[in-house]
Amino acid sequence: MELTVGAVLEGKVKSITNFGAFIALPENKTGMVHISEVANAYVSDIRQHLTEGQSVKVMVIGMDGGKINLSIKRLEPKPQRENAPKGDFRSPGGPRREGTPNRAPSRAPVQPPAPKTADQLFEEKLKAFMSESDSKISSIRQYSDHRTKSRRR
Repeated sequence: MELTVGAVLEGKVKSITNFGAFIALPENKTGMVHISEVANAYVSDIRQHLTEGQSVKVMVIGMDGGKINLSIKRLEPKPQRENAPKGDFRSPGGPRREGTPNRAPSRAPVQPPAPKTADQLFEEKLKAFMSESDSKISSIRQYSDHRTKSRRR
């Protein structure tokens, strides 16, 4: 059987390390599942998910110089996530004020902003350019004022 990227195989966990698990594959081949490819959730201890001798279904995700990179999580359905914007790590109720009961936020549908027109994009770019230009000119003026004062002495 020829191993190719995307192939799904059955294997046995041969050994476990802190960074991943080595899987015995058909035809006396061995591949490795990195700890980040074990589950869709964060895995701090791989031994909570895998044990030596366990049969696992894996997907070949890469082959590099004889090394076979495997994944278990890519065969699992992806978990559903809330539509929270990236970088918003607040609690679901938002910031809490003293004496305010913690109520669940309303889940009203939010309309995405209308796409910007070419004129609006140009105006934004022009404002950014003008702001940057003004700051550069002011720093040049400060430098030249400093030089002329030192020459007068």
